[in-house]
Amino acid sequence: MRYKPYTNKNLKSLPQFNRLTPEQIFNIQVVGTVLPFKTNNYVVNELINWDDFENDPMFILNFPQREMLAKKHFNTMAALVKANASKERITMAANRIRHSLNPHPAGQIDKNVPVLDGQRLNGIQHKYRETMLFFPTQGQTCHAFCSFCFRWPQFTGMDGHRFAMKDADLMVRYVRSQPELTDILFTGGDPLTMSTKILSVYLNAIIDAKLPGIRTIRIGTKTLSFWPYRFTTDKDSAELLELFKRVTDAGIHLAIMSHLNHPREIATPECKRAVEAIRGTGAVIRSQSPVLNRINASAKIWSKMWQDQISLGIVPYYMFVARNTGAQDYFSIPLVDTWKIFRDAYSSVSGISRTVRGPSMSASPGKIKIEGITEINEQKVIAMTFVQARNPKWVKRLFFAEYDANAVWLDDLKPAFGDKKFFFEPPREDLKVEFSHTGH
Repeated sequence: MRYKPYTNKNLKSLPQFNRLTPEQIFNIQVVGTVLPFKTNNYVVNELINWDDFENDPMFILNFPQREMLAKKHFNTMAALVKANASKERITMAANRIRHSLNPHPAGQIDKNVPVLDGQRLNGIQHKYRETMLFFPTQGQTCHAFCSFCFRWPQFTGMDGHRFAMKDADLMVRYVRSQPELTDILFTGGDPLTMSTKILSVYLNAIIDAKLPGIRTIRIGTKTLSFWPYRFTTDKDSAELLELFKRVTDAGIHLAIMSHLNHPREIATPECKRAVEAIRGTGAVIRSQSPVLNRINASAKIWSKMWQDQISLGIVPYYMFVARNTGAQDYFSIPLVDTWKIFRDAYSSVSGISRTVRGPSMSASPGKIKIEGITEINEQKVIAMTFVQARNPKWVKRLFFAEYDANAVWLDDLKPAFGDKKFFFEPPREDLKVEFSHTGH
């Protein structure tokens, strides 16, 4: 199949365009001026149920909905669109709204970007001691944009809000300066939108450098569900699989970190062929997704998703909480409900599916896992631990928050037992991060 994207610019060419009402078309256009919109012919033809598209999770996952913007923000942009305002006026208004949507949560810009020899590395994030995120410049788009995506600023063109780097040698130099690094995660956007020729420059640089500490290369991607032809019939798909095999033949574990939000995404014959092709290279596919209202906020959906993944040889890895950015109000559900979904789904599958961790919040101090709801000294509390943390000493340390049936994020929670702060909140000099971002 030949790839064809759909955006606001060519929405009229969508084969199902006549199914949309004028109001729905207008809403897509308005919300799409703030939160980027893009889908493609595989998604619209193979994944969306157009007989009930208004309620279809794959439609909502791809097409902007009016309620994804606050009413005042929607009205502001709607007035500009109706008035046929200039591109400059629309962009200025959209950027004002975008800045109010927490475009870079969890300290991504001010806390995660390292410095090497006085140079700020804007295409790298290094939050956890063992793992470095790398944003290759050519991979900062996607085959289709998830409407919940926490990396939506990558696609907006806002100044100073895009992570990107194209210097493979500089990446390797930074890795050499951090001897405790074991994992490099290629992310975006979607690195697998790059041609194999370009991707090979980065992966071969790592292989050829023979970095002694690097054990794993991860590639974060939505390609398996949004464009599986990348692994089967694209013009350089065979070369891509050969590149994957070169990584595994070099003794490096290659993990394809696949974002899978609904069982339908892995149900198509083409996706199944793609999974088989990837696994044939020695790479391992691991799955992750947030719990999303209107998409997968059901234990039944999650247990089916994990079971279907296991049948295909995909390893369930993470259940996340919807991040506090973009359209969070539209997609989020209370933390206690998220935990109940996890508990019920986890308890309904066999042990082989219980590799999954969660529900986890990727917050500023680290990945915080909700362990459960309990009572201590007759006080109902939420028990939590760190799965990953800026300070490695925090990992697996149990702590408690007051029970709150409405909280949807860490910032909504209060420490239990009368404590004024959680143990990881500043100022705590005794718990400072113990690895260097500055290199040698």
